[in-house]
Amino acid sequence: MQAAAPNVADKATLRELRAAIEDFHCDYAAELDRGDIEKWPSFFTDDALYRVIARDNHEAGMPLCLMLCQGMGMFKDRAYAIKHTEMYAPRYVQHHVSLVRVTGFDGTHATAEANYTILETLVDEPTKLLQAGRYMDKFRLQPDGSLLLAERHCIFDSVIVSNCVVFPV
Repeated sequence: MQAAAPNVADKATLRELRAAIEDFHCDYAAELDRGDIEKWPSFFTDDALYRVIARDNHEAGMPLCLMLCQGMGMFKDRAYAIKHTEMYAPRYVQHHVSLVRVTGFDGTHATAEANYTILETLVDEPTKLLQAGRYMDKFRLQPDGSLLLAERHCIFDSVIVSNCVVFPV
């Protein structure tokens, strides 16, 4: 038996969600690219989960990750530490997000995937590829119609990482 095709309203809802998620990615990337790290937590729900994890660990079900935040306290702590206590060379970053796919929607939560690349330029060095991978996200629809991340899994492709991943992915 063949599954019923989604009706026009379902397709329209998925298109609207994809557009909203693409707008979300643009705003998220812009804040990180400007270095406004203290706004980073505002993209997440109070109980959100955030992981930056190597693809091989993710696929093997291994929990070891490069960066982990669980709950708003950890997000704010991470942002504060980056802004006020960590020492690192001046740099510019550019996040590029593409091929957004909505993989599910239950009326409250949308799941989505997207590819990302992050370029990094230290002021006295050539630009380099810092990381490439994909986001696996769970967005929570807010009462005002906006989206917040309830989960973000940043799954990077290479097992070799830069010796300094300063900013969130």
